[in-house]
Amino acid sequence: MIEDDLRAAFARHEALAPPVGPLRSAIDRLAAARRRRRRRLQAGGAALALLGVLGIGVPHLMPDRVAGDATLLAEPAGPAPTGALNILLLGVDGAAERPYRLADSVLLVHIPADRSRPYLISLPRDLAVSIPGHGTDKLNAAFLHGAGEPRPDLGRGYELTRRVVADLTGVRVNAGAVLTYPVLRRLTDEVHGVEVCLPREVRSFHTKRVFPSGCQRLDGAASVDLLRQRRGLPEGGLDRDRHAQLFAAGLIRRLGEQGVLTDPVRLFALVSTVNADLVLGSDGTSLVDLLKVLPDLGSVDPVGLSLPVGPPDDLGWRLSPDPKEAPAFLAALREDRLAQWVAQHPDRVNRTR
Repeated sequence: MIEDDLRAAFARHEALAPPVGPLRSAIDRLAAARRRRRRRLQAGGAALALLGVLGIGVPHLMPDRVAGDATLLAEPAGPAPTGALNILLLGVDGAAERPYRLADSVLLVHIPADRSRPYLISLPRDLAVSIPGHGTDKLNAAFLHGAGEPRPDLGRGYELTRRVVADLTGVRVNAGAVLTYPVLRRLTDEVHGVEVCLPREVRSFHTKRVFPSGCQRLDGAASVDLLRQRRGLPEGGLDRDRHAQLFAAGLIRRLGEQGVLTDPVRLFALVSTVNADLVLGSDGTSLVDLLKVLPDLGSVDPVGLSLPVGPPDDLGWRLSPDPKEAPAFLAALREDRLAQWVAQHPDRVNRTR
């Protein structure tokens, strides 16, 4: 009896029910939109973190910081760029009691057109360069002149340094990032340490910590301590540049060992931990598109190089490009012939492990 009453009630009200078709179509459209957004976020997350692997970042407008909202990466993607690519990484000093900033580590990541492997090229902090609007000064001062005081604009510091590096090397800088010590510390701790293989013992001028020669896994605080050191090292800032190359190569290998490079979710989560302090730059090329070249790399084990320089000037604090070797090196960089240059100058290659 109850069943019959229910059937009769449904029959009386059936004509009042809305059509099913439009509602189903709306649900299907919503589900499709969510699937598309999920795919864009995954792709964007992979791009974000892969740039983070190299110390790079992702937004397109310099000097914006990385936004916490990943929908910034949801713009239509274009084709992967062709030709050689160059990415500028600036490691800057400064702390609460030191509001100014100097770019004491200047690293140019060169990815050749044949995508064989990346090259990490250190440009010495003490290199004498022409800085637009500021005459001749050391390379690390370009960042200070651009950023200003007492509240430095890190984005402007990056932009002026990028111009100086482009003029110095003659190559187009496609993208870049400013890496502060907090960024490096948190990034290192998130991957549970980075292995660095030192050719000789290093004693910290700042903390008195001793870093023995050989391979060792460093946490974030230890990594930052090592990367700050130049006093007491045989070649000062040049040795610090080599340590930066060892750290960068170790970080890349660490992420590869953990499988992070192939997991978009983990990649995005990793870079999200440092996004508040990461300052990025781009020449207008989509960095999401830029990262499409990474799967084509024959090897992610980088080659470490340094711009050949001569002895310090009479004042003892400024360097100049070596008049014999630097022109050939820079020509090889501009013409995307670093592999041939390395084969001809194996003694100029810095160890990265």
